[in-house]
Amino acid sequence: MISVELLEVSGKKVLAIRIELPNAPLLLMFCDEVVIGCGYLSIEAMEKLGNCACVVRGVRNFEEMLNAEIQETTSKLEKLGARKGMKVRELLEIIGN
Repeated sequence: MISVELLEVSGKKVLAIRIELPNAPLLLMFCDEVVIGCGYLSIEAMEKLGNCACVVRGVRNFEEMLNAEIQETTSKLEKLGARKGMKVRELLEIIGN
């Protein structure tokens, strides 16, 4: 099953997608040009393709994802102020400002 939600976080629209997989859900969020993904996301591939992206781990729903700490980030997203250990909610507050 695939579910799609439009969230509002810090005044920004966030497209949130959940794909049910056998052992854990695949969670993705999109805000502006930023991709936020769970551990299924390959940060190496995102870096190679020049995307603004980060990865969080151990999340099973969107609320956990928003409160999770960033584990990995691409250099392009770091230039926008993202850093490892920052919560996703904090990242959403600073992007686009």
